[in-house]
Amino acid sequence: MPDLLLELRSEEIPARLQRKAAGDLKKLLTDALVEAGLTYEGAREYWTPRRLTLDIRGLNTRSADVREDRKGPSTTANEKAIEGFLRSAGLADVSQAHVHTDPKKGDFYVAHIVKPGRPTEQIVADVMPGIIRNFPWPKPMRSGVASAKPGSLRWVRPLQSIVCTFGPENEETQIIPFEVDGIVASNITYGHRFHAPDAITVRRFADYAEKLERAKVILDGERRKQIIAADAANIAFANGLELVEDEALLEEVSGLVEWPQVLLGSFEADYLAIPPEIIRLTIKTNQKCFVTRPIGGEGLSNRFILVANIEARDGGAEIVHGNGKVVRARLSDAKHFWTRDQGDLPDLATLEASAKKFDLDLTKPLDQRMAKLDALNVTFHAKLGTQGERVARIRALAAELSKATGADPALVDRAVVLAKADLRTEAVGEFPELQGLMGRKYALLQGEDASVAAAIEDHWKPQGPSDRLPADAVGLTVALADKLDTLVGFWAIDEKPTGSKDPYALRRAALGVVRILLERKVRLPLSSVLADADLLSFFHDRLKVYLRDLGARHDLIDAVLAAAPSSDPSGHLLPVGEKREQGAAAGGSSPQRGEGGAHAPDEGGAATNATHTNATTTNAGATGANDDLLTVARRVEALTAFITAEEGLNLLAGTKRATQLLAAEEKKGTQVANTVDPALFVLDAEKALYAAVTKASEDAAAAVEAEDFRSAMAALSALRGPVDQFFVDVLVNDDDPAIRANRLALLGQIRAATGTVADFSKISG
Repeated sequence: MPDLLLELRSEEIPARLQRKAAGDLKKLLTDALVEAGLTYEGAREYWTPRRLTLDIRGLNTRSADVREDRKGPSTTANEKAIEGFLRSAGLADVSQAHVHTDPKKGDFYVAHIVKPGRPTEQIVADVMPGIIRNFPWPKPMRSGVASAKPGSLRWVRPLQSIVCTFGPENEETQIIPFEVDGIVASNITYGHRFHAPDAITVRRFADYAEKLERAKVILDGERRKQIIAADAANIAFANGLELVEDEALLEEVSGLVEWPQVLLGSFEADYLAIPPEIIRLTIKTNQKCFVTRPIGGEGLSNRFILVANIEARDGGAEIVHGNGKVVRARLSDAKHFWTRDQGDLPDLATLEASAKKFDLDLTKPLDQRMAKLDALNVTFHAKLGTQGERVARIRALAAELSKATGADPALVDRAVVLAKADLRTEAVGEFPELQGLMGRKYALLQGEDASVAAAIEDHWKPQGPSDRLPADAVGLTVALADKLDTLVGFWAIDEKPTGSKDPYALRRAALGVVRILLERKVRLPLSSVLADADLLSFFHDRLKVYLRDLGARHDLIDAVLAAAPSSDPSGHLLPVGEKREQGAAAGGSSPQRGEGGAHAPDEGGAATNATHTNATTTNAGATGANDDLLTVARRVEALTAFITAEEGLNLLAGTKRATQLLAAEEKKGTQVANTVDPALFVLDAEKALYAAVTKASEDAAAAVEAEDFRSAMAALSALRGPVDQFFVDVLVNDDDPAIRANRLALLGQIRAATGTVADFSKISG
């Protein structure tokens, strides 16, 4: 069967867009072909810095004929109705219609319409202009003389040529001619911009790829990545080094070259005094180069790997020299930033008020930067106040949270007041992604406790499901305070995630809190720091995501969340191993990573204070909910183990029958006694169930109080036999209203007993 070759060649395609654009092109065209009635055996996309290519194999030569039977009016219908039917069916005369008979409706006309298939060439020619004109580039542009005309082509960079050929594997192919803004599809392409600029005539994909490679273009992006990675590793090894791998940089660089040439450059060893993170980012960001390190050693070497797009006659010496000059200049700037950040600020006298506010030592460089951050009144968010106000709120919240985490309050406080200080360092100003990491380095240089320094770096963590948690109790306390403050603050100003939009990464912040609480086994009643029940529900959603990723059933999670009460009705923080600890937590707002903000000293102050007040007042709706996520997770674990056993399944069936019957009667308004009266029992099964429920309730409640949820489940399992026997022997809806109300109350006791762990009515199966 024939194959289709398509190439769209541009002046340039940005590296970050190439892979997705090639995938979009494949989907758009193959979807259009299938919709037109064609089938194909396979399709693969390719991309380079200048072209998007599709190889579609085994494509039909034409679409199938389509037959449609269109029902018309009765043969006795008036003339106008019949004429309308004939027009819609494309028939010239009623004699071209067929008469069908229906036993009930009688005879009626039917048009047998056959739409003949179309040649594949025609279908491709019809759909391609629209695909090109409406291609989903994020920021397309118009170019050339035609751009002045309305409706001119918008493309990521000027579209230069189109190749579109079609034909069997061993025969001549034909060009599928279509035109877009004066560019006519042909069988002509061009190779490497400098090495092979002449026209190349192609037929099908095999000779197209072969001729391009002879013209210094490696079409396959994955192969270019492999070449770069292998050559870089080999060159490094030959020089006693190893490559510091960087997948994101490798993907980007492979999209910058069509003919990769891997070279080794160097810079002065003096620059290795700069932190390796700064060196790596400087070389990566500015020159798209890889760094190396000694084999088996620590730190970086002063050699770097660069990838050129030209096979130079001098072996790349001039390219290496030029890149080296730029790298040295950039590293000189980085060294300047690193050195200045360790020195004193020139205006220390203006920082004394801020230093006093945060207990800062102005003889220390990082303390100076925190004082400067506060003194400048840098805005975090227009409605949430300044960075300084935000740090003050996080500080108050972290002091309370340290009671739950067991962290040293003094170290926590010191970490909080320095956590945002590196926002005012020149290194972070140049490379925002180093925020936190540079704070740790500067903290260690000025003699801070190792836990404080680690917490400064880790207070952003975890940034995602694969990111590590903070290293110790100090770090996780600051991280919790930072994330909870963010959530409370943005919830207070009604900046909540909607659909796929989450500009402040609140879902990520909440999931980070969930991971810290569960993986580090921290008991924290969230109602003590959350402003409303809606935010607690948001945490429940993130908890479900986390537990479901671990394999927990969603219905069991819902069952636990629907049943269990707050871990402490007072809303106070509960340290691990304790039942109650006095003290409310402050709230507010916190930053998104890398945001320095702008000056707005007066805007947002009042809103910030209002947020603080809301957050410190426990909301009644939130207090009554299940706000201890660690306890929720333990309940889900116990329920999962119980419900997968045979006795658990049997108890579930009986319990659901009891709760559903009770719910149905309650909905109808049937009277249910407030308490069970044993004097109204008539049958032994009632008495046995009452005794079993009483004992199981007491034992389960005691087990729940001790947070031994498996024992609670074991206690409830004793209900299985009495519940089954009750429904065999007892008619709940007795004619005597008092007996019926008493028996319904007994069912209520079953619901209450199992409800100490979960709402069994929400469990499927």
